[in-house]
Amino acid sequence: MDDHPCKHGDGCTCHSGVSRRGFLGSITTAAAGIAASGTLTAAPAPPPEKAQPDEPVKLQLSVNGRTHKVLVEPRWTLLYVLRDQLGLTGTKPGCERGECGACTVLIDGVARYSCLTLALEAKGKEVTTIEGLMKGEELGATQRAFVEEDGYQCGYCTPGQVMAAEGLLRVNPRPSMEEIRHGMSGNLCRCGAYVHIFKSVEKAAVLSASEKR
Repeated sequence: MDDHPCKHGDGCTCHSGVSRRGFLGSITTAAAGIAASGTLTAAPAPPPEKAQPDEPVKLQLSVNGRTHKVLVEPRWTLLYVLRDQLGLTGTKPGCERGECGACTVLIDGVARYSCLTLALEAKGKEVTTIEGLMKGEELGATQRAFVEEDGYQCGYCTPGQVMAAEGLLRVNPRPSMEEIRHGMSGNLCRCGAYVHIFKSVEKAAVLSASEKR
């Protein structure tokens, strides 16, 4: 006689005493018990959306002793804000990769490439551009030195050269020629006026010292 009249084989549960309806009922009961015990948790909430890089933020900038309140995008460079938002076009765009130095400005007295500096990084600091070296309508000592020693040819890199020299002299008021060469090495002159540039920095040190007496 066949031990499995249902013909389902050895794995059959037809005669185990559990009906299909009973099996489904037990699953439903178990699920209800788990929910009542609080072991089921809701799906985690999606993370909040990140601020978009083009979303304007308020920024207060101190440039050449004046306070400016501007709306800037977080991705904007200081170079862009100075030229296109504040109209200070003396700071020149060059390579815009931190290689030529045409965009050099002072931040808290230290020479920095404004093309590699985000405008938001200048918050709470004092920014000085080439325009800020003038005393009214008169050129500052470093600017005068570049004129007197003919430290330029096409003049495009000159604002950055002047600002780099000013930053050097604020740290080292009487640099040697070797120190001048090293201090100005981050600024390129495609016209090749380096000899006159170095002499200009040397002259600027003399003029600055005489003004402080």
